[in-house]
Formats: sequence, structure tokens, C-alpha cells
Amino acid sequence: QTGPAIALATAAEIAELDEEGQALAAELRQRGAQVTAAVWDDPGVAWTDFELVVVRSTWDYALRRDEFVAWVQGLCGSIANNADTLAWSTDKHYLLDLADHGVPIVPSTFIEPGQPSTHDLLKVEHVVKPAISAGSKDTLRLRPEEAERSIAHVESITASGRTALIQPYLPRIDTDGETALLYFDGQFSHAVCKAAILKPGAGLVDGLFAMEAITPRKPSEAELAVAEKALAAIPGGEVPLYARVDLLPSDDGPILLELELAEPSMFVPYAEGSVQRFADAILARVSNR
Repeated sequence: QTGPAIALATAAEIAELDEEGQALAAELRQRGAQVTAAVWDDPGVAWTDFELVVVRSTWDYALRRDEFVAWVQGLCGSIANNADTLAWSTDKHYLLDLADHGVPIVPSTFIEPGQPSTHDLLKVEHVVKPAISAGSKDTLRLRPEEAERSIAHVESITASGRTALIQPYLPRIDTDGETALLYFDGQFSHAVCKAAILKPGAGLVDGLFAMEAITPRKPSEAELAVAEKALAAIPGGEVPLYARVDLLPSDDGPILLELELAEPSMFVPYAEGSVQRFADAILARVSNR
């Protein structure tokens, strides 16, 4: 008897999956599953052959999000996370929805195409990035004396038809780092500290993503509370197969930077048993379908 057919969706640049994806595939195969690394935009893939498609390292979707959303919607329920959740969480306007549900977020200003490129954060250190982005691509940390560079970067984003997102740079990330809390099937698994990666005066990221310095971390009760509140605010009440909640330290306590529900690294090498927990959650989804 053969086990379930599971696809781990990835990008063409990492067609064989990243290290984390390979560890997950190995764990699933050890348990009898038939696992395929499948490039999400490869027209030759027969997606209907799989009982479950798990979105993993599809990090090149950001410049083609409409195509990506059409792909996930075409998979008719055999995808995790589900299509509505993937569509919602790949556009950072979702931060406003979370704020409406009382989740403390990093203050966020959106500038849409056609709107003026000046903004209220020019007088403080801030970050400018596209509202649809992955891996810190097209993201700049800017100081007050770089107002012209900031406005030009906003203009370059909106001129390409994208929305720009501007947020204050919270200096405590430089000393305390960012906390990422990892969840499988709604259950907290582990947490890591991500050191600050945006350097003042630096250029844009080359390649698919920015390299990060990661260490294990025990989250505080306050961080766990914010993460749970964010997960509870996912539209439709979906309990995601996997979720990463990225929090920053602020003077008012932890606040949410991102709720990653599409293709986040889950940092399984930094927590013993986490790849097994991820596999457990995937196999449970398959058997419950």
C-alpha cells in the first residue's frame, strides 16, 4: 500500500527545495508518503495527482501575485494553506484587517499608485517596501537625511503599479532582534530570534531573499498572546496548517510586523522535533480530507 501523494510547491530557482523543504520531504517519505518537489508555475505539473499541495518556497511569486493567486485558487481545496488565506496574506494590506481586530501592528502607511510619494515618516528612520513582497526584496531602511531617496523609492514602487508600504524603523530590533513564533495546525511549536538585517545606507537585496542570523528563543507570554490574537483574526476562521508570526519589540510591548501564511521559512533546524511536528500536521490534514 502506498502512502498519500503530497507536493511541496517551490520556485524554479530552488526546484529541488531549500534545506528545510528537503528535511520535510525526507521526514514525510520516511512515514510512507510519496513526496514531489513541484515548481508552482511549471505547466507540466499535474496538480490533480496530489492529495495535498503544501506551499513552501514559492519565493518568486511577489512580482506575479495575480498569477500565483489564480494558481492557488485553481487547486480547488487541495492546497495548504487554503486559497483564501494565501490570497489574503500575500498582500500586506492585511495588516489593516488585523489592526481592526485589535492586533497591535507596526504602524503602517500605504501609498497606492497615483498617490503623492511624500509621506509623514520622512522625519524619522523608516522602512519602505512593496505591499506585496517576499524575502526583504525591494526593502530599504532610510534615515531622515535620506528623504529624497525615500521618495524616489516610493515612486519606483508605485510607478510599477505596486503599492508602497512605509513603516517606522523600531530601533530596539537592533539590540533585541525580531521574534518569529512558529505554529503547526494552530499549535505553538517553537520560536527563534532573527537579528536585524536592514542596514542603514544599504542597497536592495540581490537574489530571492536576504540572509538572516537565527538563534532559538523562548517567547514571552506577551509575545504568545499577540501571536494567538493574530491567528484568531485570520478571515474565515481557518486554522492554518503552518503559520509564522513575526513580532518586533516596542516600548508598548510586542507588535506584529508580519503574519506569514504563504511561504515562510519555519526554521525547523533550530528546534528539535519541529520537522516531525510539521510532518504530523501535514499527514493529519491529508487523513482528515
